[in-house]
Amino acid sequence: MKNTKDPRHSARRLAVAVLFSMPQQQEADPDSTYSIENTIETAEDVLGEKDKSYDQRLLFEILNGVQKETDKIDGTISYCAPEWPVDKISKIDLIILRISVFEILYNSNTPQKVAIDEAIELSKEFGNDTSSKFINGVLGAVVDLEKKEVHN
Repeated sequence: MKNTKDPRHSARRLAVAVLFSMPQQQEADPDSTYSIENTIETAEDVLGEKDKSYDQRLLFEILNGVQKETDKIDGTISYCAPEWPVDKISKIDLIILRISVFEILYNSNTPQKVAIDEAIELSKEFGNDTSSKFINGVLGAVVDLEKKEVHN
């Protein structure tokens, strides 16, 4: 298991928690003024990150990027895992995939291997027994697809 005090890994852990809880918070109280900052604070409490030793820039890059590119990311996931419709993938696995696909395809600051390794670590922490294999397979297909598109 990765060291949870690595600031970039901690940011990714928080991103998983925030992206997982955002829809539930919005659904639970649709009339309230929803705040991403409140969701981050809750995630910090739950994951023990109140000291803010995580990479805040990376956290916001991931949150903003995943939200902005969700449709494109989900299209890529659907293409790379055609036997698994996006709405049938476990919520936590889907969030980890979204973060990783965002980092692979849209965030040039993250090497592909790092994005995949981080996704596998996150899936071991948050997913089920088969999550890491599934995520590794989908991300391998994403990288292959990206290489084909770059070389064409």
